[in-house]
Amino acid sequence: MRSSWSKKLSLLFGYKIRRNWFLLCLVSVLVLVTLLRPLSTSPRDFDPLAGPRLHDVVVNYRKLKEQAVVDYFDLRYLHSGSNPRQKELPLCGRERENYVPCYNASANLLAGLKDGEEFDRRCELLRDEERCLVRPPKEYKIPLRWPAGRDVIWSGNVKITKDQFLSSGSMTKRMMLLEENQIAFHNDDGLIFDGVKDYSRQLAEMIGLGSDSDFPRAGVQTVLDIGCGFGSFGAHLVSLKVMPVCIAAYELTGGQAQLALERGLPAMIGNFISRQLPYPSLSFDMVHCAQCGIDWDGKDGMFIIEVDRVLKPGGYFVLTSPMIKPEGSLLATKKGNMLTPIEDFTQKICWSLLDQQDETLIWQKTADAQCYAARKKGVPLCPDAHENQPYYFPLAKCIAGSNSKRWIPIHNRSNGVRLTSEELEVHGVQSEDFYEDSENWKSALRNYWSLLTPLIFSDHPKRPGDEDPLPPYNMVRNVMDMNAHYGGFNAALLEGKKSAWVMNVVPVGARKTLALILDQGFAGVLHDWCEPFPTYPRTYDMLHANGLLSHLSSQKCRMMDLFLEMDRILRPEGWVVLSDNVGAIEMARTHASQVRWEARVIDPQNGSDQRLLVCQKPFLRK
Repeated sequence: MRSSWSKKLSLLFGYKIRRNWFLLCLVSVLVLVTLLRPLSTSPRDFDPLAGPRLHDVVVNYRKLKEQAVVDYFDLRYLHSGSNPRQKELPLCGRERENYVPCYNASANLLAGLKDGEEFDRRCELLRDEERCLVRPPKEYKIPLRWPAGRDVIWSGNVKITKDQFLSSGSMTKRMMLLEENQIAFHNDDGLIFDGVKDYSRQLAEMIGLGSDSDFPRAGVQTVLDIGCGFGSFGAHLVSLKVMPVCIAAYELTGGQAQLALERGLPAMIGNFISRQLPYPSLSFDMVHCAQCGIDWDGKDGMFIIEVDRVLKPGGYFVLTSPMIKPEGSLLATKKGNMLTPIEDFTQKICWSLLDQQDETLIWQKTADAQCYAARKKGVPLCPDAHENQPYYFPLAKCIAGSNSKRWIPIHNRSNGVRLTSEELEVHGVQSEDFYEDSENWKSALRNYWSLLTPLIFSDHPKRPGDEDPLPPYNMVRNVMDMNAHYGGFNAALLEGKKSAWVMNVVPVGARKTLALILDQGFAGVLHDWCEPFPTYPRTYDMLHANGLLSHLSSQKCRMMDLFLEMDRILRPEGWVVLSDNVGAIEMARTHASQVRWEARVIDPQNGSDQRLLVCQKPFLRK
């Protein structure tokens, strides 16, 4: 029986190889014929003196060349004698269901790291491991649709056991267990005081606003939330049209960033230990720490300097901690109080203490760039070269950003996503190029969703009891643009009223546009795609990349490792949309088959060599 099947397969592949070689030869002949004969006989397209239009010759030749490339890849794939099913990668063991690369305290300790640095991100110590697909836990379920998924999540989707939940003390004050498999979040009760809404209003009053709804009008559009708990404050900020980005240290169980992402809120793994955060200087309007566990007195104030680095001029630092004495002003505290060194240090770096209420203090960063140099006992300024190294550069005890052209106080900026021509010039971007890019992405997004609608509802099995809303309404919430450029894809989603947020990733080595993205009020981060992304498995509904594969072709990255990482961070039944040249897309289709994605190559038919690869990750349990 086996030999019979072998003969049939040999005949089949032999037939396919002969057929494709014939097609390749035929294509070559057609190319020659195309170049030697007129392409059109209509009076409009043919000049009897000049012959066929040169443009038509070029376009037709390019299309035939593209088809020849596709045929070449098909031939090479068949000639290898490989079957797509044989090339599929295996599933990882159950022990790697929540695998996050680059965070291995044991390996870091063996490498000699200590004093907390063993818990830092160390991709350089990442060992080559067996290539396999991270599978979901047995109890994993597709998240509820937004906004229901913001308030109720499946407990089996996050690494937290029932015993840990019941014994967590403060956690049970913020959550309640529904039935046996759900965790519900109360937005009215999640932090301190009378609830998160009252807390947010209190912060607004402390900085001189009448209501927290005035945050955007006061220049507060982006907030870096350190140690975001269970995301209640971030969920409230989203309702105020403010973009929160949660960063929290990697945790084996009950990870704060994992919980926030599961709720459809922007988050990533990040911490204050030994390295700078992967954001440029002057990135956020507010930095918030509510019981975040950071020792702000540590490392001679270097953590506070890092907050100063990422804060925009006139931005706010909010610190809420039970260690703060409710009675009296901080300025009147006696020597020996743990906050006195913080107050001394903030004065050296030109921060002003705006107010103290209960357990909360708010400082404001100076809007005067000359203030740093004027302080005799202040912190020195960083050299200009320091500005170009924000990617996990070691913490430095110097002030960054004061000489930047982007030194614009938050209350002087334009309100809203649309930047002025003057603000674009600060980033070295011409307004014509920026707005042309925006219009192109609006058109591209309409095309994407016209493609995804039939794919989702023809191939995607409808779950019992679900209706069929047009995507991405309630279906796609967490989106990553892996090569964000100006952030045009993000802007198009907002313009199209899509209920999604985007993690805009600017690759290392690409044009430095992250500051431009952040100044639009979007979430964004700098990342080297030769390394894993700092997030938990199954945290994004859609991955999008335009031109990333071509960009990485010049890097020393293994493309298969990139697809494995994409598979790790993509939810089951999640979508991938890749746009690139025909050669890169054909290679990507091969890798997509190895990670078991269902993939389709689509020709936009716009006369270019660009192709779309639309993939869906299946729900694999075993």
